Amino acid sequence: MLSYVLQRLCHGLLVLWGVSVIVFLLMHLSGDPATVLLPLDTPPEEVEAFRHKMGLDRPLPIQYLLFVSRMVRGDFGYSYHYRTDALEIVLQRLPATLRLAAAALSFSLILALPAGAIAALKKDSFLDVAVRVLVLIGQAVPGFWLALMLMMLFSVRLRWLPVSGYTGWRSLILPAVTAGSFSMASIARLLRSGLLEVLGKDYILTARAKGLSSAQVLTRHALKNAAIPAVSMIAIQTGWLLGGSVIAEVIFAYPGLGYLAVNSIGYRDLPVIQCFVTVMAAMVVVVNLVVDLVYAWLDPRIRLYQNDH
Repeated sequence: MLSYVLQRLCHGLLVLWGVSVIVFLLMHLSGDPATVLLPLDTPPEEVEAFRHKMGLDRPLPIQYLLFVSRMVRGDFGYSYHYRTDALEIVLQRLPATLRLAAAALSFSLILALPAGAIAALKKDSFLDVAVRVLVLIGQAVPGFWLALMLMMLFSVRLRWLPVSGYTGWRSLILPAVTAGSFSMASIARLLRSGLLEVLGKDYILTARAKGLSSAQVLTRHALKNAAIPAVSMIAIQTGWLLGGSVIAEVIFAYPGLGYLAVNSIGYRDLPVIQCFVTVMAAMVVVVNLVVDLVYAWLDPRIRLYQNDH
């Protein structure tokens, strides 16, 4: 098990290295980094002094090594729009995004897991058709349209929930539903498909022949073996939610990382964008590592296969 964990950890470090290369190239592909990072009215002598201070007048490989050394220390530069350290402003917004991601994922799982299980157990019944219709709607409805409709109904007409910003747990409801609707539909669809495949296996028929109820067959035998595709989708959706549900955060003016990233792109605040990408990549790597461990617990054959290769 330890060798499997070390392999997955090495893969994660390789991903982070690739992200560092992309972030570094992003700074250079957008033009002269000094002119991008500094205000437009900066005098030429200050631009040259900044270029020398940041090592931008050195060869590109040396610049990359300097960039990585600063990144490892958490030094992503100074945000010229927010007038503070780039990492500091990202970490200030991180708790808000974590709250939204947790709320959206909870909403998705609370609906998706029972819906997918019921649809599989009641195949071709009215409940199955209802779940499939719900899944179709959840995957087809654009996020921005859903956000606007929710806002018009629950905030403008009924005045039950806040329109924008963050003033407490009630401010999480509409953004969480908007961000989690697609995830809910995707997880329910994959769980239903996985369960339908597993429920036709011989060991399931044997369990039914022994007199086990549908609930016992589902919880003791079927769910664990059918969970891997759903777990994969949960990991993907978790990474997307942690990256900042941009549509939900922008429409509801929710003060999270997605909203920060969109504003920073408009302000050409490159240090904040670089910090945002790096922090999100690190969080996604951690999520994927946890999911790989869950894979190994759900199906030990995965761990054995990785160790053999």
